Amino acid sequence: MERKIIITEDGSHSIHIPELNENYHSTHGAIQESLHVFIEAGLKKALAENLSSVLHILEVGMGTGLNLLLSYIETREIAVSVNYTAIEAFPLEGEFIQKLNYADLLSNSLQVPVKGIFEKIHSCSWEKEIELSDNFNLKKLKSTLQTADLKNEFYDLIYYDAFGPPVQPGMWTEDIFLRLYNSMAAGGALVTYCAKGEVKRILKRSGFDVESLPGPPGKREMVRAVKI
Repeated sequence: MERKIIITEDGSHSIHIPELNENYHSTHGAIQESLHVFIEAGLKKALAENLSSVLHILEVGMGTGLNLLLSYIETREIAVSVNYTAIEAFPLEGEFIQKLNYADLLSNSLQVPVKGIFEKIHSCSWEKEIELSDNFNLKKLKSTLQTADLKNEFYDLIYYDAFGPPVQPGMWTEDIFLRLYNSMAAGGALVTYCAKGEVKRILKRSGFDVESLPGPPGKREMVRAVKI
């Protein structure tokens, strides 16, 4: 399937798939969308509420690795250890990864050199636990969510970043969200950019307490769903 790199409104890259007429991120700003949905509404809340010394994160749809890179940056100087599992069925080719500008933009804005980490995120082996830093371990799974080996009652935070329901309807079913619900620790949260009414109803039927939050630029709402 053909992929093209595009520039979003905050200057950061995303990837467009012409065949699906779908983008990996919001055209209003890839970095600002990821920060808003996954870091501000997800990771920061989880860190504030987590009483353990270890935070277990599951990402569904690793894609460009942007959410992973931002999570690494956010947690690089805290005492909590992070175990990050990323699922991606169709990894990007090296030529795309080398052209993405996230590491350069974030290194300049945050004064934190992250290019080496971004390269390691994509070059490290699949199916093996890799130490990105003293407090951040990564395991990438080249798999679909339906077949991935998920632990029960384990994950404190889930980044749900699959393509939207019109493109991947099979990723937004009750079976999928029941599986994720069972994989989460009590009090764990799932955050996603998608706030369609039917998705919220499915999440509620799956057992989640669903909260609609203000969305990133270009979107009215996003969702945070908590296992109660």
